[in-house]
Amino acid sequence: MADGFVLVVGPSGAGKDTLIRLARIRLAGDPRFVFPRRLVTRPPSEHEDNLEIAEEAFAAGAAAGAFALHWRAHGLGYAIPHEAAEAAAHGCCVVCNVSRRAVAEARRRLARVRVVAVTASPAVLAARLASRGRSEDGDLAARLAREAPIEADLTIVNEGDREVAAGRLLAFLREPPGAREAGLYPNDIRGG
Repeated sequence: MADGFVLVVGPSGAGKDTLIRLARIRLAGDPRFVFPRRLVTRPPSEHEDNLEIAEEAFAAGAAAGAFALHWRAHGLGYAIPHEAAEAAAHGCCVVCNVSRRAVAEARRRLARVRVVAVTASPAVLAARLASRGRSEDGDLAARLAREAPIEADLTIVNEGDREVAAGRLLAFLREPPGAREAGLYPNDIRGG
């Protein structure tokens, strides 16, 4: 297991939160892994188990450097609590869902950052987003058009069995430091 941050990124509807939730369940009781809840300027929902933060508190925290990482997307503020950076500094593997736009800043500010990209075909993404029925998701076509390439340590195409895809994430989290660089693991893993 490598310590530091594992940033799970990908387009809306790719299933990032589902894979993180399944990995968290499988790693329950192992104190080496930390799955912080994001602070978001909206209430939690069945699709996202975030902690709600008021817009004013988010702005003040961002200005004061009170978060491990923060960003804005879709008109909302998102942050990873400062305690996550403390956990990483003490040797934990901190796993969190972040925006692709936040990766460059995370690589500048945080130690030992690895990135897992979760994706799916446009048709699958559109169907998943439409099934949510969240008005705050805005224009689905615009969200899908935001797809931007990201340099990832692992890519999971999440279109099949979500348990298989979660198993791929879990294997990545548990792999020893330097294993991927030594060529012991493939970069592109398809779930399902």
